[in-house]
Amino acid sequence: MSTLGDLTPVAPSNVPLDAALAALRDVLEDVDYPTVRRWRAGGGRVVGHFQVYFPEEIAHAAGLLPLKIHGAPIEPRQAEARFGSYLCSIVKTSLELALSGHVELDLFVTHPICDAARNLAAVWGRNVAYPCEILYLPQNANSAQAVDYLRHEYDRLRRLIEQIAGRAVTDDDLRASIGVFNENRRLLRELYAIRRDRPWLLAADEAWVLMAIGGAIPREEHNALLGALLPQIEERPARPQDRLRVVFEGGFCEQPPLDLLRTIAQSCYVVDDDLLIGLRWITADVSAKGDPLRDLAHAYLEHSAYSPVQHDLRKPKERMLLERIRSSGAGAAIVTAAKMCEPGLEEQVAYSRALDDAGVPYFVSEFEENMTSFEHLQIQLETFVENVLFA
Repeated sequence: MSTLGDLTPVAPSNVPLDAALAALRDVLEDVDYPTVRRWRAGGGRVVGHFQVYFPEEIAHAAGLLPLKIHGAPIEPRQAEARFGSYLCSIVKTSLELALSGHVELDLFVTHPICDAARNLAAVWGRNVAYPCEILYLPQNANSAQAVDYLRHEYDRLRRLIEQIAGRAVTDDDLRASIGVFNENRRLLRELYAIRRDRPWLLAADEAWVLMAIGGAIPREEHNALLGALLPQIEERPARPQDRLRVVFEGGFCEQPPLDLLRTIAQSCYVVDDDLLIGLRWITADVSAKGDPLRDLAHAYLEHSAYSPVQHDLRKPKERMLLERIRSSGAGAAIVTAAKMCEPGLEEQVAYSRALDDAGVPYFVSEFEENMTSFEHLQIQLETFVENVLFA
């Protein structure tokens, strides 16, 4: 089995933090997925899953590598021929990864979070030899039958994964995996606590790298990585500066370029966000004592974050955003959305009204994962920050 040291170019326990972050960024920007190639070279199998949330514990319990597919910095030349023009970039670049042979999977799973994502499984499946499935998360999260429904859907996924793995996935296997992921969620909460309480120690782009790598390596390796690097972050000699504290909202599916996050970090402290929210979707430890599939289903519905692609009347997204701003001590919000993202762009309107009513300053923008020019955005953002700080 691969270790963290050979899954990535660094062994974080004995490499300085800045060098480790640079090496991890190189891994994440390599569209040939070196961590997946090394995993497969060792005989491992891979389950690719599209945004936003996927119960990775089930794949992990089978000994498979759950790989978070969230687009890539590539031109979707082949994918363009299979999708219409007016679609978000992430759907096309994700498909391009498979069509161009950048990543080899044994199973691909997507979710009906929007029309494009729902159709992705069928388009993907017509062009590869391995199975492609849709995981149907509850559309009515408030139904009394939602947990039972989702438990059965997770069991369907377990049976499918058992076929890929060639072995049974027992309840004890699932409980062990839940324990690994509970530890991962705890470490990610520590990471975000640093951003909230001492944001000068960790920039937005650095935090994204440390979180995103978890979607491309085994969770045990990610736990080891975070366990080694978090103390180094705490010991950074950085001092606080007079910067605006902001919440970044709009990164639940397609991810902004790292350079865009770096541009924002030059003007603001991003103290909370919804970037790759699926990796932090469950907000508390999942029980490992009862029926593990039911416990996972219960956690998805009862102990979870929010996003535009889940409809839960108990979690009005406008109220949840205001609470995120309040709890993080932010003084403003960056409300953004990926171009052509229907759920994200619709929520911009609702968020803007809620922020206006609450008197919270906000900056509205759009992004695309392959954008390369940020000068105009930087000027606009700096003007916004000055107006808020010195008005």
